[in-house]
Amino acid sequence: MDLKGKRVLVTGADGFIGSHLVEKLLEEGCSVKAFVFYNSFNTWGWLDSFPKEKLDKIEIFTGDVRDPNGVRTAIKDCDVVFHLAALIAIPYSYHSPDSYVDTNIKGTLNILQACKDFNIEKLIITSTSEVYGTAQYVPIDEKHPKQGQSPYSATKIGADAMAESFYRSFDVPVTVVRPFNTYGPRQSARAVIPTIITQLLNGKEEIKLGALHPTRDLVFVKDTVDGFVEIAKSDNTNGQEINIATNNEISIGDLAHNIIELINPKAKIISDEERLRPDKSEVERLYGDNKKIKELTNWNASHSLKEGLKETIEWFSVKENLNNYKSDIYNV
Repeated sequence: MDLKGKRVLVTGADGFIGSHLVEKLLEEGCSVKAFVFYNSFNTWGWLDSFPKEKLDKIEIFTGDVRDPNGVRTAIKDCDVVFHLAALIAIPYSYHSPDSYVDTNIKGTLNILQACKDFNIEKLIITSTSEVYGTAQYVPIDEKHPKQGQSPYSATKIGADAMAESFYRSFDVPVTVVRPFNTYGPRQSARAVIPTIITQLLNGKEEIKLGALHPTRDLVFVKDTVDGFVEIAKSDNTNGQEINIATNNEISIGDLAHNIIELINPKAKIISDEERLRPDKSEVERLYGDNKKIKELTNWNASHSLKEGLKETIEWFSVKENLNNYKSDIYNV
């Protein structure tokens, strides 16, 4: 599929990955409609940081994916839908699981139903590597068993299964895209890399972190959105689950030391009990297999971890960006 000239809806466009995807789709020549979460302040998340000339090219739609009527209004007359809107913070899912069911499962159902009814040409549903739980083997391919180790991951497993059912039952042209741990500019402080960087840039010499031994497969955000676009372009991806991964892993402790060396080598890491997941909920190892995406698309990661971290640190080092973060509190 050639995306140029296509009418494309991005849900969660106001968020971290969504805002980067909007930029990428504009570069591809798409007519972009950005579905942002309604609020009475009329703020559009990270889209508010875009220059006027870029914003003028985007159609803003304010709504809530939990509302099927608003979803249908947004999707009508679109050709392609990228569904990224979700609740994603794992600690918050421990005490508010109902909201995750409503947004991640029911919200995805609303998207699927509308895409079915309006005969959308391509639907991309965003999953997460958390659905795999702690690796039972590595690298983790798409056939790896699913394990809901948090209410968040359980709802994403449910949403993925719903997407598969609509492909099998109604032939909806849907693909489940499963990014591993994406990082980069604009990421929220509930994630580990912004947590480390913002503490260091604000002068802290004792960096508070949770568990240091788990490993993660880290994907720079520009590589992640390139993966979304290449999967949408491919004619071979309907009905598939596809990882976006680097085939590498690094422990949280080693990652923290790498960032510390880049910003303030004198800083030390201290354990903060508040930041630890319950033992059976901690995902100990994520290390993804990217063979499938390379076989089905033209995607290849173009940023090394060092390059991605440097670009991320440069963005956070801008005062106006850093001021958006509260590094002195634990962000759930």
